[in-house]
Amino acid sequence: MDNKFLKRKKRVKVNIFGTKGRPRLSVYRSNKGLYVQIIDDALGKTVVALSIKKLEKEIKGKTKVDAAYLLGEKIAEMAKKKKITKVIFDKSGYKYHGRVKAVAEGARKGGLIF
Repeated sequence: MDNKFLKRKKRVKVNIFGTKGRPRLSVYRSNKGLYVQIIDDALGKTVVALSIKKLEKEIKGKTKVDAAYLLGEKIAEMAKKKKITKVIFDKSGYKYHGRVKAVAEGARKGGLIF
């Protein structure tokens, strides 16, 4: 992995810890996929999880950034059903740009506060 990425990931991870009242919204990005989870670090459990692969029908014909925005909106809907409104955004060392930024904007539009 890129040395800059690892430094950024370590720097970000030290300051982020999700609780029951304010869980962590974690983003993992790969070449073909994008995965988003809401994690309660105090219990060590994933509360809600979603990936691009589960939205294949809805994202057909869209760009990766548009699909990421939709993913953010969907994860916000799922979080609302679990009565989660406030989260801590964990970009996992990725730059706040492109697909990561689109997930954050979609989640904000969906009603999550961070």
